[in-house]
Amino acid sequence: MKYLVAVLVCVVLAEGIVKIPLQKHKSMREALREKGIELPYQDPALKYQADEFTSADMYINNYADTTYYGAISIGTPPQSFQVLFDTGSANLWVDSVLCNTQACNAHTKFNPQQSSTYSAKGQSFYLPYGAGSLYGVFGYDTVNVAGIVINNQEIGLSTNEPGQNFVVAKFDGILGLSYPSISAGGETPVMDNMMSHNMLDADIFAFYLSRGGQQGSVLSFGEVDSSLYQGQIYWTPVTSETYWQIGVQGFQINGHETGLCSQGCQAVVDTGTSMLTAPSQIMGSIMQAIGAQQSQYGQYMVDCSQINNLPTLSFVISGVSLPLPPSAYIVQNYQNGYQYCSVDITPTYLPSRNGQPLWIFGDVFLREYYSIYDRTNNRLGFASAV
Repeated sequence: MKYLVAVLVCVVLAEGIVKIPLQKHKSMREALREKGIELPYQDPALKYQADEFTSADMYINNYADTTYYGAISIGTPPQSFQVLFDTGSANLWVDSVLCNTQACNAHTKFNPQQSSTYSAKGQSFYLPYGAGSLYGVFGYDTVNVAGIVINNQEIGLSTNEPGQNFVVAKFDGILGLSYPSISAGGETPVMDNMMSHNMLDADIFAFYLSRGGQQGSVLSFGEVDSSLYQGQIYWTPVTSETYWQIGVQGFQINGHETGLCSQGCQAVVDTGTSMLTAPSQIMGSIMQAIGAQQSQYGQYMVDCSQINNLPTLSFVISGVSLPLPPSAYIVQNYQNGYQYCSVDITPTYLPSRNGQPLWIFGDVFLREYYSIYDRTNNRLGFASAV
């Protein structure tokens, strides 16, 4: 309790509210000092800063190395939701009381009638994802992300979530972090509102994704956390300001250039995709090099005893080779006392806009590399994760 008192008093002093001209009573600072509580000095002029820059780290949850999500709040008083932080989309939406499908009923729902700051926009939307889709309506409300408060943020309220994809999801919505050009309904993304209101020390955000189902994943806004990576940061330009898309100049297996990206490849860096997704025309060559066999369910499997002998896959990005060891792309599963090992790489059949083969660097890649998303310079940074 003493720490709570200290914080509250500190705020009061910083606001310059307490003024005790006479010495009949001890100051709040003196009284607390006698109790062993020392208040740090705070400049009273802080209250006059208009656009106060900030940065914030927030711990996000890791569910089975497949989903990374965390808490935000919407409305006044705040209603709390778990959202997937997704660099592969641009919209913010949450489950709402306007929806009664099975997927919505399995999650926390936003009630706009219980928020004094909510206003309706009167526009509906449809959002398709790689897995699952939804219908909804747009509105405006106060949103708190990592302690950063955005007024009049456009939010999507789900009205219909067909199918089973979102039923078992660990999150109540998705917060998109890609470029506004792919935002449904022209909605202004959360990051863009932070930028336009000068809320951040720097117009960047960064992800550290924990491994092995362990907790400790971190999403940072406005700063880079140097304790979460080692070595230097390698930067590469964004090739399309839609998704976080970058160029790949080479693809190597055990250090040998395959030529599979000799004419250039593209990659979308996507925290909302759990696997590494390879171009369909390259998939067969990769599985052959790994020595994987396809199961009756279409999943590629390897002998668990051979994991340490499997090849390292490397991507050449802006002249730097970024390796992916077998421990990153092989998943060890246990079922009924039986161990089996699957390859966490899946094919995609989507061509990129310039016709080059398209990869998706999902969580399989991003657990190996601390990733920094720089909106000021439209570039992506990678450094070896600790």
